[in-house]
Amino acid sequence: MDSVIDHVASETALHSHLPQVVAALDWVAAGISLFAILLLVIGALRFILGVSVAELNGGADGRVRRTNRARLELGGYILAGLELFIVSDVIHTALSLAFADLLFLLMLVVIRAILSYFLDRELAELRHTLD
Repeated sequence: MDSVIDHVASETALHSHLPQVVAALDWVAAGISLFAILLLVIGALRFILGVSVAELNGGADGRVRRTNRARLELGGYILAGLELFIVSDVIHTALSLAFADLLFLLMLVVIRAILSYFLDRELAELRHTLD
């Protein structure tokens, strides 16, 4: 029970003494999330364009090579977007100071780290086949 009271007191202190800082950091975190989404959309559009061009031009070998390059590029966009989402989530969690938010952040970071690990492995294999 004391930890709940301590949490409420620390959150109240942070939010009551530095409301402009909290509001500014909320906007920063939202901006980072929007930029991450923008990166993912750009990556998806570039992927669609790259695969479409690969399908319309060239033979089988060229098509596979261009498609793999597009996949490699998309993977880079996804990894960058995931990293930015983690930054945004860390800022939100630091501002809320709630234990439940900390556990949620931990789960998100673990899931995103696993996704990043396997995606990075797949991209390394793609790089190897392209070389």
